[in-house]
Amino acid sequence: MSTIAWIGFCQSLFAAILMFTKKDTSLSDKVLSCWLTLLSIDFMICGLDYELFGKPLLSSSFLLFNPCLYLYVNSLTRPQFKFRWIQAVHLLPFLFFEVYTYIIQEPFSLDTFFLHDSYYPFRIVFASCTILSWFVYIPLSMILVHKHRINLRNEWSNIENDESLGWVLAFAVFYAVFCLFAVIITVITYLKNLNPLSPHIYNYSTLLLLVYILSFYGLRQKPPAKRIFSEEELHVPYQYSSLSAETKLSIQQNIVRYFEKEKAYLNPDLSMDVLSGNLKTPKYQITEVLNTTIGMNFFQYVNYYRVEAVKEMLSDPKNKFTIEAIGYECGFSSKSSFYTVFKNITGMTPVVYRKKIME
Repeated sequence: MSTIAWIGFCQSLFAAILMFTKKDTSLSDKVLSCWLTLLSIDFMICGLDYELFGKPLLSSSFLLFNPCLYLYVNSLTRPQFKFRWIQAVHLLPFLFFEVYTYIIQEPFSLDTFFLHDSYYPFRIVFASCTILSWFVYIPLSMILVHKHRINLRNEWSNIENDESLGWVLAFAVFYAVFCLFAVIITVITYLKNLNPLSPHIYNYSTLLLLVYILSFYGLRQKPPAKRIFSEEELHVPYQYSSLSAETKLSIQQNIVRYFEKEKAYLNPDLSMDVLSGNLKTPKYQITEVLNTTIGMNFFQYVNYYRVEAVKEMLSDPKNKFTIEAIGYECGFSSKSSFYTVFKNITGMTPVVYRKKIME
């Protein structure tokens, strides 16, 4: 177990240094660098426990990981996010339990966890805070990423992989599953009188895996270049809409007319700001009409037209453009986004589609 702790220490610290020295370091990179540094300290403490005491002390790693995940997601999804010292309050439970555990030298042991000694209230408060931390920070992190992805599709017509934060959402889901299994393993270990250190070994082994994932994707993550609605611009829920049926129909007709007459979808930089300015209609009204009347978000609607334009060019035997060139010609900003969107809509890649129509 001590080997895992020292590997985790080295990996976390090395990744934190790489993140901090990353070219064009963004605020989210700095937050992740601080997170990895704190994780390296946590691994170091775990290793020292075995060196000094021959056994692990009560670990508060979840009270560190949960708020750090939330702060990192905030830095990626909220344009107004700024790193202030007041945000260190999220780490106070971790610091308190870590320091107090060392003062009383409370071991991690399921055999004595529910023993009614003088430190029994401390252990119960510790367990309660850990569970509360799971139920607060993990759902909040998932909600932030989910809202970001929805708003991004309501705002932009071209979205790259690093902007959609799909890996962050998958990471949060994986972490939630990990926490659930941690509880299950702890309960089974306690009820079946298994090795009392099993949950501790499981927790830090999986934590090491999470560090590797953070290191890999964090270094590749670019700061989202495109910003979503500010908080004051977010539209009200559609069930409370003040738009009449006539107004919705008028906006819908204006949108369709603009796309078919001006071929706005050919512009790779087309955004909701551009559409709103040209139609002289507030963004939240266009978003509502697209989602409720037309049945597509902005991203889907624009790329539907783009794919139709691509299909038309691919069907033209006189067209000598390469498939990639056709994608750029029809408004896509990259090969990867072009292929992904085309396959999602048609069920096949552009290459397969061209072969099929040429048969």
